[in-house]
Amino acid sequence: MTLNQQIYAEVQRITGWSFTLLLPSVWKDEFGNNLQPAILPGFNAELVTAPVRLNGNIILHSYRFNFRRFLSKKKFDLIYVNHEPYGMSTAQVCWANLQTVKLPFGFHSCQNIYKKYPVPFLWLERMVYRSSSFAFPITEAVERVLRQKGFSGGVGLCPFPFDPNLYHPLPEPERQDLIPRAPGEVVIGYVGRMVEQKGLQTLIEALARLPRSNWKLVVIGTGPYESRFHELVSTHGLTDRVTRLGYVAHDLTPRYLGAMDILVLPSETRPNWKEQFGRVLIEAMACGTCVVGSDSGEIPTLIKASGGGRIFPEANPGALADVLQQMITDDGQRKTFARVGGLWANNNISLPAVATSVGRVMENALSDV
Repeated sequence: MTLNQQIYAEVQRITGWSFTLLLPSVWKDEFGNNLQPAILPGFNAELVTAPVRLNGNIILHSYRFNFRRFLSKKKFDLIYVNHEPYGMSTAQVCWANLQTVKLPFGFHSCQNIYKKYPVPFLWLERMVYRSSSFAFPITEAVERVLRQKGFSGGVGLCPFPFDPNLYHPLPEPERQDLIPRAPGEVVIGYVGRMVEQKGLQTLIEALARLPRSNWKLVVIGTGPYESRFHELVSTHGLTDRVTRLGYVAHDLTPRYLGAMDILVLPSETRPNWKEQFGRVLIEAMACGTCVVGSDSGEIPTLIKASGGGRIFPEANPGALADVLQQMITDDGQRKTFARVGGLWANNNISLPAVATSVGRVMENALSDV
């Protein structure tokens, strides 16, 4: 539970503010693991824990906790819930704030598709919008959805930042040690969930169109699409070209990203989903790796803004094959994309950059009281 605390620790470093974190006394993640609460090393924050109802359910969970008594007793200046405005726990804290101290209140959102939720979530969402001073959408598309739904408070874009101490280019000898390659061989990578909507079939069909010469694919991630992916690799005769590493610990992922030459994110839009941010693209650029992404959701916005790679029409293996072939054969192009994208990522999405923006929005909310 310490990963998401990095942004608060950086805000504290910049502003000197004190923080109190309320976390579940235990949280069941999507893999069934019981996660224990802890404070990020070096982060000087008070930790309060409480049991939750419907543990493991992101939207429906709520706390077995007397928030009204807690807020009345503590001397806070501002309240922020790192959760969607339609979440039960967001509404729970928001309602307690309205009934007691009426402090500046804010929330986080990743929802980039306009959805009308059923009652009671519709009512809860509207209450949060009316009662919030500020919000942190991860992209401009998410901000547009918030405005469509009537939120009129202050907004600061808060994309998922990366820690530049972890995500940075890897020295050449270490790249070779981590992912061995023949002279001139280009390593194409996919890092993420193994699910159908990530466009993995399109990726394999595109690779099947490439000459069997100077490239290999390295895949990191797990999920329900693994068996189907294995079938596709075998059917297209790519077994000797594809290396599946499965699950890789979070702290090792930056090294693998830095050992790749091209990172591909071939996501495909569905009626109820499109790529919300493409965090792995930012992380790859920070590690000195150029990127290729489909035009699903926020991927093209991100790649155009960064100048860190190429875009192809989603679900189009022929177009993806053409882009990959050009990048495989043009080492200079890859290096230019990697350099430009890395500079943009560090200036805009690094932990210090995002924390500065977050602190500014919170200061504005405090000054409006």
